[in-house]
Amino acid sequence: MPRSKTRARRRPRVVRGTKSVELDREEFRKRFFARWYDPAFEPLRGELERALDVAWEAYRESRKSPRTRRAGGGFAEPSFELPIEWLETRRAIQRAARKQRSRRSRSRILVVNGSARSDQTCPGEMSKSYRLCELAIRAIERERAFETDFLDLSRLASERDLKIHPCKACVSTAMPLCHWPCSCYPNHGLGQVNDWMNYLYPRWVAAHGVLIVTPVNWYQAPSVLKLMIDRLVCADGGNPDPTTTHGKDPERAKVLELAGWDYPKHLAGRAFGLVVHGDAAGVDTLCTSLHSWLTDMELIPAGPSAALGRYLGYFEPYATSHDALDRDRDLQVEVRNVAASLVETVRQIRSGRYRRPDEDLEDPRPK
Repeated sequence: MPRSKTRARRRPRVVRGTKSVELDREEFRKRFFARWYDPAFEPLRGELERALDVAWEAYRESRKSPRTRRAGGGFAEPSFELPIEWLETRRAIQRAARKQRSRRSRSRILVVNGSARSDQTCPGEMSKSYRLCELAIRAIERERAFETDFLDLSRLASERDLKIHPCKACVSTAMPLCHWPCSCYPNHGLGQVNDWMNYLYPRWVAAHGVLIVTPVNWYQAPSVLKLMIDRLVCADGGNPDPTTTHGKDPERAKVLELAGWDYPKHLAGRAFGLVVHGDAAGVDTLCTSLHSWLTDMELIPAGPSAALGRYLGYFEPYATSHDALDRDRDLQVEVRNVAASLVETVRQIRSGRYRRPDEDLEDPRPK
């Protein structure tokens, strides 16, 4: 092979050229003080001006992770400095994994409410998804040695300073650039903090089964659910050792991927169930999409009855949708059946009775 082609393979191209989004001082100041619009903060104007100076310097110097320490044992480069916050999330994941693998632990089902609607903010009314989650939780907790962890994503729309920041698509540059857990956040220089995913990763890891209950929003998953889905990409092939890419070095990550990447499945082997409901359209599309996403991560579907898509109050007024749920006793039974199927699948997995028919096959396309 010609030498030039060999060199091109060893030094993959990193393509740049997007327009700069760097703020000038005036625009930065305007955005900074937008958080302190309430006149009650006027007496603190001097203190806020000093805080602005510090924040501006952090922004100009791109101080993403201002507190770091050496990675230590278990990493390819123990002396490389890693963010303390990332190391703490990693430890929480490791604790959750140990608990999940322990034969003495209760079987845990993570129940996810995918709706953003809540009576704690503008809508003024709880969601039907929330109520369906409650039905499933009661059914699961009646089972011996089972417990639930309720993840209510509506909190993102109603709770102050709680965020799931958007995925930056590091995977599309190179899989090893996507770290497990995600290291894109927090970014203190950009003010991208309070990222809830640091707390959600351990909850997914600790679960033996996952039940997602969600409405359809404009033919798609609600934005709060989609944010979490995107940020779980690091569980599907993510790099558990950021020292190998020296943090976020795209060229190093490309070299690693081209040398051969094994795409570790960090959540594989957990069971899942789905409840998707809508009022006019899109149920089947979303149910299929979520099922494909979870099976791609090698979670195990809990049988045909555990992927439920139904219309609730079909083309009826939104104003009476909760009444429609009250009337639909068949749907209530079906939701409890999803929970029961998930419980039984978890039992079989933990007892060793369940065996995937394809578990010994080699995947020629691990991506």
